[in-house]
Amino acid sequence: MPLDTRQSPIINCHTHIFTGDHIPPWLAKTYLPWPVYYLVSTRMIIWLFRMYYSREWSPYRLQFLPWYKRWLGFKNRLWRIIHETRLSTILYWITTGWVGLMTIYLLKDWFSTWWEPSGYVPDALNQARIWLDDHQFVWFPQKNMFRILWIVVVLGFFKSVRNLVFSVSGFIWNFLRTLPGKETKAMVERYILLGRFAFYQDQSKIFDKMSKQYPPGSQFVVLPMDMAYMQAGQTKEDYHDQLAKLLKLKQSAIFGNQVLPFVFIDPRRITDEPDFLQYQINRHRVKLNDCKVKTYFENWQFTGIKIYPALGYYPFDERLLPIWKYAADHQIPIMTHCIRGTIYYRGKKDKAWDYHPVFEQSMGEGNYEKLALFEQKNIDFSVNFTHPLNYLCLLEERLLRKVVAQAQDDCIRQLFGYRDLDTPLETNLKNLKICFGHFGGDDEWNRFLESDRYSYAQQLVNYPDQGVLFLDNHDNEEERPGKIEQLWQHCDWYTLICSMMLQFPNVYADISYIVHNPLIQPLLIETIQEHHPKWRNRVLFGTDFYVVRNHKSEKNILIELQAALGPHLFDLIARENPKSYLMTSK
Repeated sequence: MPLDTRQSPIINCHTHIFTGDHIPPWLAKTYLPWPVYYLVSTRMIIWLFRMYYSREWSPYRLQFLPWYKRWLGFKNRLWRIIHETRLSTILYWITTGWVGLMTIYLLKDWFSTWWEPSGYVPDALNQARIWLDDHQFVWFPQKNMFRILWIVVVLGFFKSVRNLVFSVSGFIWNFLRTLPGKETKAMVERYILLGRFAFYQDQSKIFDKMSKQYPPGSQFVVLPMDMAYMQAGQTKEDYHDQLAKLLKLKQSAIFGNQVLPFVFIDPRRITDEPDFLQYQINRHRVKLNDCKVKTYFENWQFTGIKIYPALGYYPFDERLLPIWKYAADHQIPIMTHCIRGTIYYRGKKDKAWDYHPVFEQSMGEGNYEKLALFEQKNIDFSVNFTHPLNYLCLLEERLLRKVVAQAQDDCIRQLFGYRDLDTPLETNLKNLKICFGHFGGDDEWNRFLESDRYSYAQQLVNYPDQGVLFLDNHDNEEERPGKIEQLWQHCDWYTLICSMMLQFPNVYADISYIVHNPLIQPLLIETIQEHHPKWRNRVLFGTDFYVVRNHKSEKNILIELQAALGPHLFDLIARENPKSYLMTSK
């Protein structure tokens, strides 16, 4: 039967509208060597975009000024005069070529202070310059002020020269992006993306750009970001001010019914701010005292919780356990980042991170030690925090028991009714409502499809009611602690997440960011077919606006997905499933 969607709006379960003031300045740290990354600040990029678009006399606003329109008219008449005769056209292109060449030489002089290119083209340019200089065909302004003015005027008013310079710059960029490593291109794209959207100083303007691409009445889960602890410098605006402005947006007459804000929670903020989280325990339940978390959920009525473990912590961090118990008891939805990406911890690796706090690896002859995690690069060891198997330490009681046993605060053991490692906890988190944002990533989807020799990757097909059993075996053999090691190192994230959906009642996943890739559509369609009743009711529509904009616009994604899925399946993941995910018992 078709779904009745007359009263059900489209709900985008994964969006961002934070501004440049919420982003730390040194995102290029670990991509570029010290101190080079200090020269590439997000604040500088955002300032340039703000200057270009927002200032009263910005270049973008020139097109709307009367004197500029008159200049365009004069320029058009001059262009016609030049092209009336062949001789004037030839003189024009000779002049344009000369001006363009001089501009390239000026830019090259600046770049040569830190990089001197070599090869056939640069050598030819140098030889041409020597010849032109010997025959007095070149002239360069001596003062930097006039050199800058020359470049600004030429690039601003000579389109053909501007195109030539940009072509040469493209060549330089293709060379530079190979220097720091393969991740540089992704980082530069992220900088440009932040400039295009995060330059707005008001979150409502970004929200407006997004919401107008959807049918009236559509709703959006808005996920703030708290990047103060990622060791990339301090943000310009305080995190709590970001949430206060989200509240104002939620209460606004224009957008209020469309905004579903989450609260970003970082365990290090719990430590730094004593008034961030205060609670008391009553019969294995968490009752919030007066604190900021209580204000956000019980006074401001924010919708859910956002975490981003790649910023430098595990999702089962002891400081988060009271929050997870509160969320489980009230069915508050949690959204977690679960994809390899460019936003991650930029500081030095802690020695304690060389081994997983809970999981073990086999050392032969029945001996087990802590699972070794020896990755050294930030982008590599940060994935250890993101790995979906970490959430078993919350959802699976036997693993949660180990986490609680390690807690330094005795209140944690009291909260869960811990007695010893051999006795089940009196209460657990198996009903925790959690969504894996980005569904592990489209690279992991492709890894699942291409895995035809690894046995665990076939268990979604062979055991459609359970998928991979994480601690036990389908043949009822004795539990093997080293099984997690194999899954951690070799099993694709699509298989792991889908198996958790089958085994735990409130595990969801959204298709944000990966939704731009049409190659995911066949597997997505198969995942939400009727013969997969648990999967099909746990997949959520999300886009990751505005982070996904470097691939496609929102309306492009929306139209493409509707056409691929058809109205029935699209309404399922975009209208029906989000309602059950967002429903709380507060």
